[in-house]
Amino acid sequence: MVSHELSERARRLLATLVRQYIDTGEPVSSQLLARQSGLGVSSATVRNVLAQLEDAGYVHQPHTSSGRVPTDRGYRVFVDLLLDGRKQAKPPIDVENQLRQQVERSPFIDDLLVSVTHLVSRAARHVGFALAGSQGAVLQRIEFVPLGGSRVLVVVVSRGNQVTQKAVDAGEEVRSDELVAAANYLNTEFAGRPLLEVREAVLTRLQQERTLYDQLLTRALRLARSTLEELPTHQAFHVEGAASLLSAPQEGVSVSTLRALLEMMEEKERMVHLLNQYIDGPGLTVVIGAEHAAPGLRPFSLIASTAVEGNTIRTVGVIGPTRMHYSRAITLVDGTTQAVSRLLRDVN
Repeated sequence: MVSHELSERARRLLATLVRQYIDTGEPVSSQLLARQSGLGVSSATVRNVLAQLEDAGYVHQPHTSSGRVPTDRGYRVFVDLLLDGRKQAKPPIDVENQLRQQVERSPFIDDLLVSVTHLVSRAARHVGFALAGSQGAVLQRIEFVPLGGSRVLVVVVSRGNQVTQKAVDAGEEVRSDELVAAANYLNTEFAGRPLLEVREAVLTRLQQERTLYDQLLTRALRLARSTLEELPTHQAFHVEGAASLLSAPQEGVSVSTLRALLEMMEEKERMVHLLNQYIDGPGLTVVIGAEHAAPGLRPFSLIASTAVEGNTIRTVGVIGPTRMHYSRAITLVDGTTQAVSRLLRDVN
């Protein structure tokens, strides 16, 4: 929420200062604020307000002879003002068109997340990420694809087009028509049921004596078990944009801090764990600088938008320096999240 201890004049001046600093990267003078704020006040009045803002921790003065720059607390007031007055976001037309083309090529969520991450990172010029997971995922279908010899690719598709696949050795060569029949049997029996329930049912049936006398049934259950026993507990996650961190100087960010973020990007489980701490439901999440739990992320801001549909949770976001174009980034990630939901509803 917007800090209630600030007057309307102070909030207007602070918002103008933050916008100006984001645009230029230079400390903002009282003279410039007096001209840009539209409040019709003198430089002396602006200086008095800035002194109060500095005492309260919203801005600071890098040098005695320079203007002011926002602190993380100042950015927070600015972002909350943006969120209070924002309208429903739409992604750039080219981003949505490219996502639509990707869905037409492949409706699987993993492929879509790769495209989302790339497009968001490129559009924002920051690190982009996309996360998708299911709570109580539901089986849509199972497919068996012959790989040659006795090897078979087991593909498990859950609702929302989330895909788990594993190459297994069937122990003997299996004809394509036998694999189709095995998959048809499993889909008839189990489609529409939660994956964890399907796994338990498969294991139970394999232990039943009558199963031993039905070769097709046994083969289908064993192939399914090989993948269902290792159902991933992690969420599908993609991150991209390390080059954006290295291609331009990051203000106030040391080389060691950049290295720590890059390592976190490589260790995806750490990033997923962190994101799960921040995201507790649908909507926007904005974490700015010192608000981060991880010290290595405190020179950065994170903006994420989450959509929850049934058992499926999807998040799109960016990580960039605290001096980022918040309005643009919020519109991008929120609009992209909504676009992904629309496109996947159309497919399903």
